[in-house]
Amino acid sequence: MAKQLSGTEIVGKLRQADVLLAQGKNVPEVCREIGISQQTYYRWRNKYGGMSPDMIKQLRALQKENLRLRKVVSDQAIDIAILKEVAQGNF
Repeated sequence: MAKQLSGTEIVGKLRQADVLLAQGKNVPEVCREIGISQQTYYRWRNKYGGMSPDMIKQLRALQKENLRLRKVVSDQAIDIAILKEVAQGNF
């Protein structure tokens, strides 16, 4: 099973690939050299294309905050549903 790379590691590999491509190598050679498949290269390029490592950290922080806020909203929705049932007397 392949090792999962962090976002900053992926950005580093993409930058390394950019350098190799600038030296005149083609995509299959670059992928072989950095140890990934072409499919992975294009998927990473699509997702992390113009990002810096700081942007990756900021994205992760926003995703974590979004998850926390969704949990808060779902908990509130459950509380509201319970209170509505209690208010109607259907318990």
